[in-house]
Amino acid sequence: MPSRRHFLTASGAAAALAALGLPPQALAAQSMKMGPAQAFSFDQLMARARDMARTPYQAPPAVPAAVLDQIDYEAHGKIHFKSDYAVFADGPGPFPLTFFHLGKFFRVPVRMFVLDGPGNAPAPASTPTSTPTRARELLYRDDYFDMPADSPAHRLPAGSGFAGFRFQESRLADQQAKDWRKNDWVAFLGASYFRAIGDLYQYGLSARGIAIDVAQADRPEEFPDFTQFFFEPPAPGSDTVVVYALLDGPSITGAYRFTLQRGAGVTMEVDKALFLRRDVARLGLAPLTSMYWFSETVKGSGADWRPEVHDSDGLAIWTGAGEHLWRPLNNPPRTTASAFADQQLRGFGLLQRDRNVDHYLDGVHYERRPSLWVEPQGDWGQGEVQLIELRTDDEIHDNIVAMWVPKTPARAGASYRLRYRLHWEQDEPFPTALARCVATRLGRGGQPGQARPAQVRKFMVEFKGKPLEGLPFGVKPEAVITASRGSISYVYTEALPNDVAGHWRAQFDLTAAGEEPVELRLFLRHDGQALSETWLFQYHPFTSREVY
Repeated sequence: MPSRRHFLTASGAAAALAALGLPPQALAAQSMKMGPAQAFSFDQLMARARDMARTPYQAPPAVPAAVLDQIDYEAHGKIHFKSDYAVFADGPGPFPLTFFHLGKFFRVPVRMFVLDGPGNAPAPASTPTSTPTRARELLYRDDYFDMPADSPAHRLPAGSGFAGFRFQESRLADQQAKDWRKNDWVAFLGASYFRAIGDLYQYGLSARGIAIDVAQADRPEEFPDFTQFFFEPPAPGSDTVVVYALLDGPSITGAYRFTLQRGAGVTMEVDKALFLRRDVARLGLAPLTSMYWFSETVKGSGADWRPEVHDSDGLAIWTGAGEHLWRPLNNPPRTTASAFADQQLRGFGLLQRDRNVDHYLDGVHYERRPSLWVEPQGDWGQGEVQLIELRTDDEIHDNIVAMWVPKTPARAGASYRLRYRLHWEQDEPFPTALARCVATRLGRGGQPGQARPAQVRKFMVEFKGKPLEGLPFGVKPEAVITASRGSISYVYTEALPNDVAGHWRAQFDLTAAGEEPVELRLFLRHDGQALSETWLFQYHPFTSREVY
Protein backbone atom coordinates (compact mmCIF):
# COMPACT_ATOMS: atom_id res chain seq x y z
CA MET A 1 0.00 0.00 0.00
CA PRO A 2 1.40 3.46 -0.85
CA SER A 3 2.46 5.57 2.11
CA ARG A 4 0.54 8.55 3.42
CA ARG A 5 3.24 10.83 2.07
CA HIS A 6 2.84 9.26 -1.37
CA PHE A 7 -0.84 10.14 -1.27
CA LEU A 8 0.02 13.65 -0.09
CA THR A 9 2.22 14.24 -3.09
CA ALA A 10 -0.21 12.66 -5.52
CA SER A 11 -3.25 14.58 -4.33
CA GLY A 12 -1.69 17.95 -3.71
CA ALA A 13 -3.09 17.97 -0.18
CA ALA A 14 0.00 19.78 1.08
CA ALA A 15 -1.28 22.89 -0.64
CA ALA A 16 -4.66 22.39 1.02
CA LEU A 17 -3.01 22.17 4.43
CA ALA A 18 -1.02 25.31 3.73
CA ALA A 19 -4.22 27.08 2.72
CA LEU A 20 -5.72 26.11 6.05
CA GLY A 21 -2.69 27.43 7.87
CA LEU A 22 -1.82 23.96 9.22
CA PRO A 23 1.67 22.46 9.06
CA PRO A 24 2.02 19.47 6.70
CA GLN A 25 2.24 17.03 9.63
CA ALA A 26 -0.98 18.35 11.23
CA LEU A 27 -3.16 15.79 9.46
CA ALA A 28 -2.25 12.21 8.84
CA ALA A 29 -5.23 12.26 6.49
CA GLN A 30 -3.21 14.16 3.91
CA SER A 31 -4.88 12.37 1.03
CA MET A 32 -8.47 12.98 2.13
CA LYS A 33 -10.24 15.28 -0.25
CA MET A 34 -11.23 18.57 1.36
CA GLY A 35 -13.77 21.20 0.47
CA PRO A 36 -13.18 24.96 0.27
CA ALA A 37 -12.33 26.98 3.38
CA GLN A 38 -15.09 28.81 5.24
CA ALA A 39 -15.10 31.03 8.31
CA PHE A 40 -16.05 29.37 11.59
CA SER A 41 -16.71 30.31 15.22
CA PHE A 42 -18.93 28.93 17.96
CA ASP A 43 -20.87 32.19 17.94
CA GLN A 44 -21.48 31.69 14.22
CA LEU A 45 -22.63 28.12 14.82
CA MET A 46 -25.10 29.24 17.50
CA ALA A 47 -26.44 31.98 15.21
CA ARG A 48 -26.85 29.43 12.44
CA ALA A 49 -28.81 27.08 14.72
CA ARG A 50 -31.02 29.98 15.83
CA ASP A 51 -31.74 30.96 12.22
CA MET A 52 -32.49 27.35 11.25
CA ALA A 53 -35.10 27.12 14.03
CA ARG A 54 -37.04 29.93 12.34
CA THR A 55 -37.47 27.90 9.16
CA PRO A 56 -39.20 24.56 8.49
CA TYR A 57 -37.15 21.43 9.06
CA GLN A 58 -35.39 19.98 6.02
CA ALA A 59 -34.18 16.38 6.22
CA PRO A 60 -30.52 15.72 5.37
CA PRO A 61 -29.72 14.88 1.73
CA ALA A 62 -30.86 11.39 0.88
CA VAL A 63 -28.34 8.57 0.49
CA PRO A 64 -29.51 5.67 -1.72
CA ALA A 65 -31.75 3.71 0.65
CA ALA A 66 -31.49 0.48 -1.34
CA VAL A 67 -27.71 0.48 -0.84
CA LEU A 68 -27.90 1.34 2.87
CA ASP A 69 -30.38 -1.49 3.46
CA GLN A 70 -27.79 -3.94 2.17
CA ILE A 71 -25.11 -2.67 4.58
CA ASP A 72 -26.61 -4.67 7.45
CA TYR A 73 -24.98 -5.59 10.76
CA GLU A 74 -22.72 -8.21 9.17
CA ALA A 75 -21.70 -6.09 6.18
CA HIS A 76 -21.12 -3.01 8.34
CA GLY A 77 -18.83 -5.01 10.64
CA LYS A 78 -16.54 -5.71 7.70
CA ILE A 79 -15.99 -2.02 6.94
CA HIS A 80 -13.09 -0.36 8.79
CA PHE A 81 -11.58 3.08 8.40
CA LYS A 82 -7.98 2.82 7.19
CA SER A 83 -5.53 4.02 9.82
CA ASP A 84 -3.36 5.57 7.08
CA TYR A 85 -6.06 8.22 6.72
CA ALA A 86 -6.54 8.97 10.45
CA VAL A 87 -6.75 12.71 11.12
CA PHE A 88 -4.17 14.15 13.56
CA ALA A 89 -2.28 10.82 13.60
CA ASP A 90 1.05 12.53 12.84
CA GLY A 91 0.47 15.59 14.99
CA PRO A 92 0.05 18.03 16.51
CA GLY A 93 -2.03 16.28 19.19
CA PRO A 94 -1.90 12.77 20.60
CA PHE A 95 -5.38 11.50 19.63
CA PRO A 96 -5.90 10.14 16.09
CA LEU A 97 -9.38 10.73 14.68
CA THR A 98 -11.16 8.07 12.57
CA PHE A 99 -14.65 7.71 11.11
CA PHE A 100 -17.59 5.29 10.92
CA HIS A 101 -19.25 4.27 7.66
CA LEU A 102 -22.93 4.70 6.83
CA GLY A 103 -25.16 1.62 6.88
CA LYS A 104 -28.61 0.20 7.47
CA PHE A 105 -28.65 1.26 11.12
CA PHE A 106 -26.70 4.53 10.67
CA ARG A 107 -28.45 6.17 7.72
CA VAL A 108 -28.02 9.91 8.26
CA PRO A 109 -24.92 11.38 6.58
CA VAL A 110 -22.80 13.52 8.88
CA ARG A 111 -20.42 16.15 7.53
CA MET A 112 -16.95 16.42 9.10
CA PHE A 113 -14.82 19.58 9.16
CA VAL A 114 -11.28 20.32 10.35
CA LEU A 115 -10.52 23.75 11.83
CA ASP A 116 -7.24 25.63 11.55
CA GLY A 117 -7.48 27.05 15.06
CA PRO A 118 -9.69 27.49 18.15
CA GLY A 119 -13.36 27.47 17.23
CA ASN A 120 -14.27 30.20 19.69
CA ALA A 121 -12.26 32.75 17.71
CA PRO A 122 -14.43 35.53 16.27
CA ALA A 123 -15.44 34.97 12.65
CA PRO A 124 -15.10 38.60 11.54
CA ALA A 125 -11.66 40.07 12.19
CA SER A 126 -11.90 42.38 15.18
CA THR A 127 -8.62 44.03 14.28
CA PRO A 128 -6.71 44.21 10.99
CA THR A 129 -4.14 41.72 12.31
CA SER A 130 -6.55 39.05 13.60
CA THR A 131 -7.22 35.96 11.51
CA PRO A 132 -10.58 34.22 11.77
CA THR A 133 -10.71 30.48 12.21
CA ARG A 134 -11.50 28.56 9.05
CA ALA A 135 -13.02 25.13 8.45
CA ARG A 136 -12.66 22.72 5.53
CA GLU A 137 -14.83 19.67 5.02
CA LEU A 138 -13.40 16.15 4.79
CA LEU A 139 -15.21 14.60 1.84
CA TYR A 140 -16.20 10.92 1.83
CA ARG A 141 -14.69 8.37 -0.53
CA ASP A 142 -15.05 4.61 -0.18
CA ASP A 143 -11.29 4.04 -0.55
CA TYR A 144 -10.83 5.57 2.91
CA PHE A 145 -12.22 2.26 4.23
CA ASP A 146 -11.07 -1.33 4.17
CA MET A 147 -14.00 -3.40 2.91
CA PRO A 148 -14.60 -6.55 0.85
CA ALA A 149 -14.54 -6.15 -2.93
CA ASP A 150 -18.20 -7.15 -3.08
CA SER A 151 -19.33 -4.82 -0.26
CA PRO A 152 -22.50 -2.91 -1.18
CA ALA A 153 -20.83 0.20 0.26
CA HIS A 154 -18.87 0.54 -2.99
CA ARG A 155 -22.13 1.56 -4.65
CA LEU A 156 -22.55 4.72 -2.56
CA PRO A 157 -21.70 7.89 -4.49
CA ALA A 158 -18.62 9.97 -3.64
CA GLY A 159 -19.32 12.60 -1.01
CA SER A 160 -22.09 10.55 0.67
CA GLY A 161 -20.83 11.46 4.12
CA PHE A 162 -19.82 9.60 7.24
CA ALA A 163 -21.94 8.08 10.03
CA GLY A 164 -19.86 9.24 13.01
CA PHE A 165 -16.36 9.46 14.45
CA ARG A 166 -14.15 8.27 17.26
CA PHE A 167 -10.91 9.35 18.87
CA GLN A 168 -8.31 6.63 19.27
CA GLU A 169 -6.08 6.35 22.33
CA SER A 170 -2.98 8.49 22.51
CA ARG A 171 -0.05 6.94 20.67
CA LEU A 172 2.31 8.28 23.32
CA ALA A 173 0.35 7.00 26.32
CA ASP A 174 -0.38 3.71 24.62
CA GLN A 175 3.09 2.71 23.42
CA GLN A 176 3.56 0.17 26.20
CA ALA A 177 0.01 -1.18 26.01
CA LYS A 178 -1.66 -1.71 22.64
CA ASP A 179 -1.66 -0.27 19.16
CA TRP A 180 -3.72 2.95 19.10
CA ARG A 181 -5.46 1.74 15.94
CA LYS A 182 -7.22 -0.97 17.98
CA ASN A 183 -8.52 1.09 20.89
CA ASP A 184 -10.74 4.17 21.02
CA TRP A 185 -11.88 6.14 24.06
CA VAL A 186 -14.84 8.14 22.78
CA ALA A 187 -17.31 7.64 19.93
CA PHE A 188 -20.17 9.69 18.45
CA LEU A 189 -22.45 7.50 16.34
CA GLY A 190 -26.16 7.62 15.52
CA ALA A 191 -28.61 10.53 16.01
CA SER A 192 -27.14 12.55 18.93
CA TYR A 193 -25.70 9.55 20.83
CA PHE A 194 -22.13 9.37 22.15
CA ARG A 195 -20.15 7.16 24.54
CA ALA A 196 -16.83 6.96 26.38
CA ILE A 197 -14.94 4.09 27.99
CA GLY A 198 -14.23 5.65 31.39
CA ASP A 199 -11.34 4.37 33.52
CA LEU A 200 -12.17 0.66 33.12
CA TYR A 201 -11.67 0.59 29.33
CA GLN A 202 -15.16 -0.61 28.53
CA TYR A 203 -18.07 0.98 26.66
CA GLY A 204 -21.52 0.74 28.23
CA LEU A 205 -24.28 3.32 28.55
CA SER A 206 -24.63 6.33 26.25
CA ALA A 207 -25.26 10.05 26.55
CA ARG A 208 -27.33 12.06 24.10
CA GLY A 209 -27.29 15.62 22.91
CA ILE A 210 -31.04 15.91 23.52
CA ALA A 211 -34.13 13.77 24.22
CA ILE A 212 -37.44 14.76 22.64
CA ASP A 213 -40.78 13.34 23.83
CA VAL A 214 -39.50 10.11 25.35
CA ALA A 215 -42.37 7.77 26.28
CA GLN A 216 -45.15 10.24 25.38
CA ALA A 217 -48.43 8.42 24.80
CA ASP A 218 -49.76 10.92 22.25
CA ARG A 219 -46.72 11.17 19.95
CA PRO A 220 -43.65 9.21 18.85
CA GLU A 221 -40.21 9.94 20.23
CA GLU A 222 -38.10 12.21 18.04
CA PHE A 223 -34.39 11.62 17.46
CA PRO A 224 -32.64 14.79 16.26
CA ASP A 225 -29.28 14.32 14.55
CA PHE A 226 -25.85 15.78 14.88
CA THR A 227 -25.46 16.69 11.20
CA GLN A 228 -22.06 18.42 11.26
CA PHE A 229 -18.93 18.16 13.42
CA PHE A 230 -15.96 20.53 13.58
CA PHE A 231 -12.61 19.44 15.06
CA GLU A 232 -9.98 21.71 16.57
CA PRO A 233 -6.39 20.50 16.08
CA PRO A 234 -5.29 19.21 19.53
CA ALA A 235 -2.40 21.03 21.16
CA PRO A 236 0.91 19.12 21.31
CA GLY A 237 0.98 16.81 24.32
CA SER A 238 -2.54 17.81 25.40
CA ASP A 239 -4.98 15.37 26.98
CA THR A 240 -7.92 17.40 25.60
CA VAL A 241 -9.71 17.68 22.27
CA VAL A 242 -12.46 20.14 21.32
CA VAL A 243 -15.36 19.24 19.02
CA TYR A 244 -18.27 21.40 17.84
CA ALA A 245 -21.56 20.00 16.60
CA LEU A 246 -24.68 21.23 14.80
CA LEU A 247 -27.95 19.55 15.85
CA ASP A 248 -31.05 19.49 13.68
CA GLY A 249 -34.48 17.88 14.01
CA PRO A 250 -38.16 18.55 13.28
CA SER A 251 -38.69 20.20 16.70
CA ILE A 252 -35.28 21.59 17.63
CA THR A 253 -31.91 22.90 16.50
CA GLY A 254 -28.75 23.33 18.52
CA ALA A 255 -25.06 24.21 18.63
CA TYR A 256 -22.68 22.27 20.90
CA ARG A 257 -19.12 22.59 22.10
CA PHE A 258 -17.60 19.44 23.61
CA THR A 259 -14.29 19.66 25.44
CA LEU A 260 -13.21 16.04 25.80
CA GLN A 261 -10.49 15.18 28.31
CA ARG A 262 -8.81 11.78 28.55
CA GLY A 263 -7.42 11.26 32.05
CA ALA A 264 -7.84 8.30 34.36
CA GLY A 265 -11.45 8.36 33.12
CA VAL A 266 -13.10 10.62 30.57
CA THR A 267 -14.50 14.07 31.35
CA MET A 268 -16.58 16.11 28.93
CA GLU A 269 -17.40 19.79 29.27
CA VAL A 270 -20.62 20.44 27.34
CA ASP A 271 -21.76 23.92 26.33
CA LYS A 272 -24.92 23.98 24.22
CA ALA A 273 -27.47 26.40 22.86
CA LEU A 274 -30.88 25.00 21.88
CA PHE A 275 -33.72 26.55 19.85
CA LEU A 276 -37.24 25.10 19.58
CA ARG A 277 -39.06 25.00 16.25
CA ARG A 278 -42.26 23.72 17.85
CA ASP A 279 -43.72 22.70 21.19
CA VAL A 280 -42.15 19.71 22.94
CA ALA A 281 -44.14 17.80 25.58
CA ARG A 282 -41.09 16.32 27.33
CA LEU A 283 -37.79 18.11 26.72
CA GLY A 284 -34.93 16.05 28.15
CA LEU A 285 -31.69 17.93 28.79
CA ALA A 286 -28.41 16.13 29.48
CA PRO A 287 -30.08 12.76 28.79
CA LEU A 288 -28.46 9.42 29.59
CA THR A 289 -29.51 6.09 28.05
CA SER A 290 -28.73 2.64 29.44
CA MET A 291 -29.81 -1.01 29.62
CA TYR A 292 -31.21 -2.88 32.63
CA TRP A 293 -32.58 -6.39 32.12
CA PHE A 294 -32.34 -8.06 35.54
CA SER A 295 -30.20 -8.24 38.69
CA GLU A 296 -30.25 -9.77 42.16
CA THR A 297 -33.24 -7.57 43.03
CA VAL A 298 -35.90 -9.86 41.53
CA LYS A 299 -35.20 -13.36 40.28
CA GLY A 300 -36.88 -14.38 37.04
CA SER A 301 -37.84 -17.94 36.15
CA GLY A 302 -35.05 -19.12 33.87
CA ALA A 303 -34.74 -15.72 32.17
CA ASP A 304 -31.05 -16.25 31.46
CA TRP A 305 -28.13 -18.34 32.70
CA ARG A 306 -26.26 -15.30 34.07
CA PRO A 307 -26.93 -13.93 37.58
CA GLU A 308 -27.25 -10.30 36.37
CA VAL A 309 -27.37 -8.44 33.05
CA HIS A 310 -27.26 -4.64 33.04
CA ASP A 311 -25.12 -1.66 31.98
CA SER A 312 -26.36 0.34 34.98
CA ASP A 313 -28.06 -0.74 38.20
CA GLY A 314 -29.32 2.53 39.65
CA LEU A 315 -30.06 6.24 39.37
CA ALA A 316 -28.20 8.47 41.83
CA ILE A 317 -29.25 12.07 42.54
CA TRP A 318 -27.53 14.75 44.60
CA THR A 319 -30.29 17.26 45.30
CA GLY A 320 -30.03 20.99 45.70
CA ALA A 321 -30.78 20.50 49.41
CA GLY A 322 -27.77 18.20 49.72
CA GLU A 323 -29.59 14.85 50.01
CA HIS A 324 -28.12 11.81 48.21
CA LEU A 325 -30.77 9.54 46.66
CA TRP A 326 -30.34 6.03 45.26
CA ARG A 327 -33.06 4.53 43.09
CA PRO A 328 -32.41 0.94 41.90
CA LEU A 329 -33.54 0.40 38.31
CA ASN A 330 -36.52 -1.74 37.28
CA ASN A 331 -37.47 -3.79 34.26
CA PRO A 332 -41.14 -2.84 34.70
CA PRO A 333 -44.23 -4.68 33.43
CA ARG A 334 -45.08 -1.54 31.42
CA THR A 335 -43.45 1.78 30.57
CA THR A 336 -43.13 4.01 33.63
CA ALA A 337 -41.97 7.58 34.23
CA SER A 338 -40.71 8.68 37.64
CA ALA A 339 -40.05 12.34 38.45
CA PHE A 340 -37.82 13.78 41.19
CA ALA A 341 -38.51 17.50 41.52
CA ASP A 342 -35.61 19.73 42.50
CA GLN A 343 -34.03 23.13 42.12
CA GLN A 344 -30.36 24.06 42.04
CA LEU A 345 -29.63 20.42 41.26
CA ARG A 346 -26.09 19.35 42.16
CA GLY A 347 -25.96 16.28 39.94
CA PHE A 348 -27.40 12.98 38.82
CA GLY A 349 -26.20 9.86 37.07
CA LEU A 350 -26.80 6.30 35.99
CA LEU A 351 -24.29 4.17 37.88
CA GLN A 352 -22.96 0.64 37.78
CA ARG A 353 -22.25 0.05 41.47
CA ASP A 354 -21.96 -3.74 41.39
CA ARG A 355 -18.37 -4.49 40.27
CA ASN A 356 -18.22 -8.14 41.28
CA VAL A 357 -17.37 -10.26 38.21
CA ASP A 358 -19.01 -13.29 39.83
CA HIS A 359 -22.34 -11.45 39.67
CA TYR A 360 -22.21 -11.40 35.85
CA LEU A 361 -20.10 -14.39 34.69
CA ASP A 362 -19.96 -12.92 31.20
CA GLY A 363 -17.07 -12.19 28.86
CA VAL A 364 -18.61 -8.89 27.76
CA HIS A 365 -17.58 -7.41 31.13
CA TYR A 366 -20.69 -5.84 32.58
CA GLU A 367 -18.67 -5.39 35.79
CA ARG A 368 -16.50 -2.86 33.93
CA ARG A 369 -19.25 -0.74 32.37
CA PRO A 370 -18.72 2.96 33.18
CA SER A 371 -20.93 5.03 35.43
CA LEU A 372 -21.96 8.41 34.02
CA TRP A 373 -22.51 11.47 36.19
CA VAL A 374 -23.98 14.82 35.10
CA GLU A 375 -22.58 17.82 36.99
CA PRO A 376 -24.54 21.04 36.22
CA GLN A 377 -22.52 24.19 35.71
CA GLY A 378 -24.48 27.14 37.01
CA ASP A 379 -28.05 27.12 38.26
CA TRP A 380 -30.45 25.08 36.12
CA GLY A 381 -33.46 26.46 37.98
CA GLN A 382 -36.52 24.39 38.79
CA GLY A 383 -37.31 21.10 37.14
CA GLU A 384 -37.23 17.35 37.55
CA VAL A 385 -34.82 14.51 37.12
CA GLN A 386 -37.02 12.12 35.18
CA LEU A 387 -36.40 8.38 34.94
CA ILE A 388 -38.06 6.48 32.09
CA GLU A 389 -38.09 2.69 32.36
CA LEU A 390 -39.32 0.46 29.54
CA ARG A 391 -39.89 -3.25 29.60
CA THR A 392 -37.30 -5.44 27.85
CA ASP A 393 -36.74 -9.15 27.39
CA ASP A 394 -33.17 -8.96 26.09
CA GLU A 395 -29.89 -7.13 26.66
CA ILE A 396 -29.76 -5.68 23.14
CA HIS A 397 -32.32 -2.97 23.93
CA ASP A 398 -31.60 0.28 25.77
CA ASN A 399 -34.65 0.60 28.02
CA ILE A 400 -33.56 3.24 30.56
CA VAL A 401 -33.46 7.03 30.14
CA ALA A 402 -32.54 9.59 32.81
CA MET A 403 -32.66 13.33 32.06
CA TRP A 404 -33.32 16.81 33.40
CA VAL A 405 -36.70 18.27 32.39
CA PRO A 406 -37.20 22.00 33.09
CA LYS A 407 -40.34 23.06 34.94
CA THR A 408 -41.21 25.73 32.36
CA PRO A 409 -43.10 24.21 29.38
CA ALA A 410 -41.00 23.87 26.22
CA ARG A 411 -42.77 26.05 23.65
CA ALA A 412 -41.94 26.90 20.06
CA GLY A 413 -39.55 29.85 19.91
CA ALA A 414 -37.97 29.12 23.30
CA SER A 415 -34.20 28.90 23.62
CA TYR A 416 -31.88 27.35 26.20
CA ARG A 417 -28.21 27.83 27.04
CA LEU A 418 -26.89 25.01 29.22
CA ARG A 419 -23.49 23.98 30.51
CA TYR A 420 -22.60 20.79 32.34
CA ARG A 421 -19.78 18.34 32.92
CA LEU A 422 -20.03 14.61 32.19
CA HIS A 423 -17.91 12.20 34.25
CA TRP A 424 -17.35 8.74 32.72
CA GLU A 425 -15.85 6.82 35.63
CA GLN A 426 -16.30 3.63 37.62
CA ASP A 427 -17.89 5.55 40.50
CA GLU A 428 -19.74 8.80 41.01
CA PRO A 429 -17.30 11.73 41.38
CA PHE A 430 -19.00 13.22 44.47
CA PRO A 431 -20.00 10.26 46.67
CA THR A 432 -21.83 10.83 49.92
CA ALA A 433 -19.97 10.47 53.22
CA LEU A 434 -22.95 8.43 54.45
CA ALA A 435 -23.35 4.69 53.97
CA ARG A 436 -24.40 3.76 50.46
CA CYS A 437 -26.89 1.18 49.25
CA VAL A 438 -25.05 -1.81 47.80
CA ALA A 439 -27.88 -4.29 47.14
CA THR A 440 -31.66 -4.56 46.95
CA ARG A 441 -33.31 -7.99 47.15
CA LEU A 442 -36.98 -9.01 46.95
CA GLY A 443 -38.58 -12.29 47.91
CA ARG A 444 -41.72 -13.83 49.37
CA GLY A 445 -43.01 -12.10 52.45
CA GLY A 446 -44.21 -13.71 55.67
CA GLN A 447 -42.41 -16.11 57.99
CA PRO A 448 -40.80 -19.51 57.34
CA GLY A 449 -43.10 -22.42 58.18
CA GLN A 450 -46.21 -20.33 57.66
CA ALA A 451 -48.40 -19.79 54.61
CA ARG A 452 -46.83 -17.12 52.37
CA PRO A 453 -49.53 -14.61 51.33
CA ALA A 454 -49.36 -13.65 47.65
CA GLN A 455 -49.75 -9.92 48.27
CA VAL A 456 -46.79 -9.68 50.68
CA ARG A 457 -43.22 -9.04 49.55
CA LYS A 458 -40.08 -9.08 51.63
CA PHE A 459 -37.36 -6.49 51.03
CA MET A 460 -33.71 -6.76 52.02
CA VAL A 461 -31.82 -3.50 51.48
CA GLU A 462 -28.08 -3.50 52.19
CA PHE A 463 -26.01 -0.47 53.17
CA LYS A 464 -22.28 -0.16 53.67
CA GLY A 465 -20.09 2.71 54.84
CA LYS A 466 -18.10 4.38 57.59
CA PRO A 467 -21.07 5.79 59.59
CA LEU A 468 -22.20 2.19 60.18
CA GLU A 469 -18.70 1.14 61.18
CA GLY A 470 -18.74 3.62 64.03
CA LEU A 471 -21.87 2.34 65.78
CA PRO A 472 -21.27 1.41 69.44
CA PHE A 473 -21.27 -2.31 70.22
CA GLY A 474 -24.80 -3.65 70.58
CA VAL A 475 -26.42 -0.61 68.91
CA LYS A 476 -28.58 -1.18 65.84
CA PRO A 477 -29.46 1.54 63.34
CA GLU A 478 -33.12 2.40 62.91
CA ALA A 479 -34.77 1.78 59.52
CA VAL A 480 -36.98 4.76 58.63
CA ILE A 481 -39.48 3.55 56.01
CA THR A 482 -42.41 5.15 54.22
CA ALA A 483 -44.69 3.74 51.51
CA SER A 484 -47.09 5.51 49.15
CA ARG A 485 -49.68 2.81 49.87
CA GLY A 486 -49.97 -0.56 51.62
CA SER A 487 -48.64 -1.49 55.05
CA ILE A 488 -45.17 -2.19 56.42
CA SER A 489 -44.38 -4.99 58.92
CA TYR A 490 -41.55 -7.19 60.25
CA VAL A 491 -39.05 -4.33 60.25
CA TYR A 492 -35.59 -4.92 61.66
CA THR A 493 -31.92 -4.26 60.93
CA GLU A 494 -28.91 -6.48 61.37
CA ALA A 495 -25.23 -6.57 60.54
CA LEU A 496 -24.47 -9.03 57.75
CA PRO A 497 -22.92 -12.23 59.06
CA ASN A 498 -19.74 -11.79 57.05
CA ASP A 499 -17.49 -10.01 59.57
CA VAL A 500 -17.29 -6.93 57.29
CA ALA A 501 -17.50 -3.82 59.44
CA GLY A 502 -20.13 -1.29 58.44
CA HIS A 503 -22.23 -3.65 56.28
CA TRP A 504 -25.85 -3.74 57.46
CA ARG A 505 -29.19 -4.63 56.00
CA ALA A 506 -32.72 -3.44 56.66
CA GLN A 507 -35.54 -5.95 56.27
CA PHE A 508 -39.27 -5.33 56.01
CA ASP A 509 -42.45 -6.80 54.55
CA LEU A 510 -44.79 -4.81 52.33
CA THR A 511 -48.44 -5.76 51.96
CA ALA A 512 -50.09 -4.11 48.97
CA ALA A 513 -53.15 -5.23 47.02
CA GLY A 514 -53.80 -4.37 43.39
CA GLU A 515 -51.36 -3.72 40.56
CA GLU A 516 -50.60 -0.01 40.98
CA PRO A 517 -46.93 0.73 41.78
CA VAL A 518 -45.85 1.44 45.35
CA GLU A 519 -43.24 4.14 46.00
CA LEU A 520 -40.94 3.22 48.88
CA ARG A 521 -38.44 5.33 50.78
CA LEU A 522 -35.89 4.12 53.34
CA PHE A 523 -32.80 5.33 55.17
CA LEU A 524 -30.90 4.33 58.32
CA ARG A 525 -30.45 6.61 61.29
CA HIS A 526 -29.25 6.59 64.89
CA ASP A 527 -29.90 9.10 67.63
CA GLY A 528 -31.69 11.39 65.18
CA GLN A 529 -28.82 11.43 62.67
CA ALA A 530 -28.97 9.91 59.18
CA LEU A 531 -26.38 7.19 58.68
CA SER A 532 -27.15 6.34 55.04
CA GLU A 533 -28.19 7.84 51.76
CA THR A 534 -31.90 7.60 50.96
CA TRP A 535 -33.04 4.47 49.13
CA LEU A 536 -36.03 4.88 46.81
CA PHE A 537 -37.81 2.06 45.05
CA GLN A 538 -40.79 1.65 42.76
CA TYR A 539 -42.38 -1.72 43.49
CA HIS A 540 -44.70 -3.31 40.93
CA PRO A 541 -46.87 -5.88 42.70
CA PHE A 542 -47.05 -9.33 41.15
CA THR A 543 -48.39 -12.70 42.23
CA SER A 544 -47.40 -15.97 40.59
CA ARG A 545 -46.66 -14.65 37.11
CA GLU A 546 -43.10 -14.71 35.82
CA VAL A 547 -41.18 -11.49 36.18
CA TYR A 548 -39.36 -11.56 32.83
